[in-house]
Amino acid sequence: MECLSCFILYTMCTLSFISMLPSLASGKKFRWCTLSDAEQRKCSYLARTLQSVLPANDAFSRVSCVRAHNTQDCMTKIRGNKADAVSLDAGEVYTAIQLYDLAAVAKEQHSEGSCVFAVAVARRGTLSIDSLRGTRSCHSGARWTSGWNIPLGFLLSKNFLYWDEKQPLSKVVSRYFNASCIPGIGISVPNLCELCQGPKSYVRDKNNFCETSSSEPFSGTDGAFRCLKSGAGDVAFMDHLSIINATDSELEAFELLCPDGSTAPLSSFRKCNLGQGPNKAIVTRGPLHRITKRFLTLIQGLFGRNGRQRNRFSLFASDPFGGQNLLFYDTTQKLQVLNDDVDMAGILGLDYVALLKGLGHEGISLDNSVVRWCCISAAEMRKCEDWALNVRSDPLVCIQATSPTGCIEMIKRNEADAVSLDATHAYIAGRCGLQPAAVEYWGEISDCVMEPEENQHNVSGRDFPPLYALAITKKTTRAVTLSGMGQRRSCHGYLYSPAGWLLLSKHTVRTQGNKTWDCDINLAYENYFWKGCMPGAERDLCKVCVGWEEDGRINGRCAANHDERYYGNMGALRCLVGDPAGRSFGDVAFLEHHSLQDNIANLEKTGWAHGFSTSDFELLCPNDGRAALAEWRSCNLGTIPPSVVMTRPVITAKVYDFLVKSQESLGLGKGSMFQLFQSAEVYGEGDLLFKESTSCLRPIGSLSLQDILGESFMNLAHSVFDCTQAGILDFCKKDMCTDSKT
Repeated sequence: MECLSCFILYTMCTLSFISMLPSLASGKKFRWCTLSDAEQRKCSYLARTLQSVLPANDAFSRVSCVRAHNTQDCMTKIRGNKADAVSLDAGEVYTAIQLYDLAAVAKEQHSEGSCVFAVAVARRGTLSIDSLRGTRSCHSGARWTSGWNIPLGFLLSKNFLYWDEKQPLSKVVSRYFNASCIPGIGISVPNLCELCQGPKSYVRDKNNFCETSSSEPFSGTDGAFRCLKSGAGDVAFMDHLSIINATDSELEAFELLCPDGSTAPLSSFRKCNLGQGPNKAIVTRGPLHRITKRFLTLIQGLFGRNGRQRNRFSLFASDPFGGQNLLFYDTTQKLQVLNDDVDMAGILGLDYVALLKGLGHEGISLDNSVVRWCCISAAEMRKCEDWALNVRSDPLVCIQATSPTGCIEMIKRNEADAVSLDATHAYIAGRCGLQPAAVEYWGEISDCVMEPEENQHNVSGRDFPPLYALAITKKTTRAVTLSGMGQRRSCHGYLYSPAGWLLLSKHTVRTQGNKTWDCDINLAYENYFWKGCMPGAERDLCKVCVGWEEDGRINGRCAANHDERYYGNMGALRCLVGDPAGRSFGDVAFLEHHSLQDNIANLEKTGWAHGFSTSDFELLCPNDGRAALAEWRSCNLGTIPPSVVMTRPVITAKVYDFLVKSQESLGLGKGSMFQLFQSAEVYGEGDLLFKESTSCLRPIGSLSLQDILGESFMNLAHSVFDCTQAGILDFCKKDMCTDSKT
């Protein structure tokens, strides 16, 4: 019986192993796809070495090498069961998954992790990043991470390139550069292949001119650098892996072009780069993913950096075979095998996937022609839908989230395109990889120049008028001071609001001598105030909130949107005076100075509360004194930078273009029934989509988010979020190439 049990167990294991090897069970070899004669030599040597070190009955003792014409040919062969696996640039991994139905099973990891820095390299003293128009360019490959996707995303985000998506992006690139070598771009735009030097032939298998193959000398990241060094090009777009071990003469002759217009030594790629993106990954057919993982684990264990047989063959070395980066990058430290359930975002990262969609890697569709604006409440949706009906431009689609942070997440996931955010949320969005497209201008309407080109050239020399953060109390509440809130009820616009959360901390929970300070200001506020309403917060800071009532039920209580009637500047004022029955009120409200008189008047107009005027309220000053509301310039908690329209970098120009067209007919003084910057009288809530005080939306020009928000505000936000947990930042940190301090 014991022998029978052993036989049954052996048979089951054998059948299980065979079921996992659909292509190898019939005696077929595992087939690696190669892209050049040099790769073929290295692959063949790997196959012979495996045969010599593995038992003859091992499934991987017989490996064959399938020569392909280029990377697309490899994908076709793998899909058609004529090859089994290949390592591809991340940009082509996306193509392999989306268009060829292949699966990624492992990533190449180098000393910096599984991401690469995309760099622009030029001869020392010849160029800057803003003087590339009309130059000759060398690229590692079409649709490659560092040679195409990140550089073009950068150029589009800075408005160096303008693409209206009515024509192929390659046409736009061909007009920007004088001549190029972009391997894999195709023959439809000849000047993008003009600098390439691969052999030409009418016989397809012998023609490697401008192909993504090692037989094209200027293909790949080393090829782009070779193109620059040969003098064929003026600038090379490539990843940092080819300059890690640059020679002394290369360090002397070449430099990096930085995003701010400066230059830096080749060794400064961590600080001077156009962005980060995922490194190469290995792809195979879906049914072969487990087999391929076992194969990669095997060859790494034998021939990797610490392999048992590395003296016989080095997996990540190419010099012996007459090339560089053959099969894998020579700088690869190890192969990271992926989990079976990993999705596209887990393989390539949310930012990178959104970039590829923005660049039209799946073709131009209806989605590319619309702008999806993110709203946080039913009231904002009503206004947005009216905007969509009245705008004379590209179509507007209104998307609903439940909070400003929800909008940031949806934009990052490419489920929405744009939203206008207060300064704190704009800071958070910047940490999440989003970029400003326009700024809410709160000054005189006469300063609003509507011509986009004039705006772009002049905006950098103008200041944006600030708002002021105020602490307001009723004149009859005599004992209230900023430093004595222990038994007081507080009203805050919402969690993370500049006036009611960030700037407030400097005068309350983060003052010297405050014993409730424990780094996390959310916990500190709970200890500082008796109770309050801070929509989006928790526990005691929600006890004063009222939500809204329907059919005897309370909904949306403490929600970080207009469903909570104490949300925002108008909501904090309502909270201060109490609900229409005179209950659920606070002792102090923290809000912004704009529209304050209108909001007080609105209490009466809307029937919320009666008999209140500006003379019934006073300001609380940082010195524990009081002042009339009109003295907000001298009695305030600090200045608030302007709100910012945030979006994904690659569609910055598209979003701003849309906003310009909206303002041409719907802005202040345009006579339209629908007013883009007015909300309260029509929709019952103020500051919907944009602040009521907005005169116009102005372009950011060459300004960075730090330029807009200011150094002191950025430093305060950095110090607070270093201590305070924020779920949205935790979400953004999951993206593989996102720096925690962008």
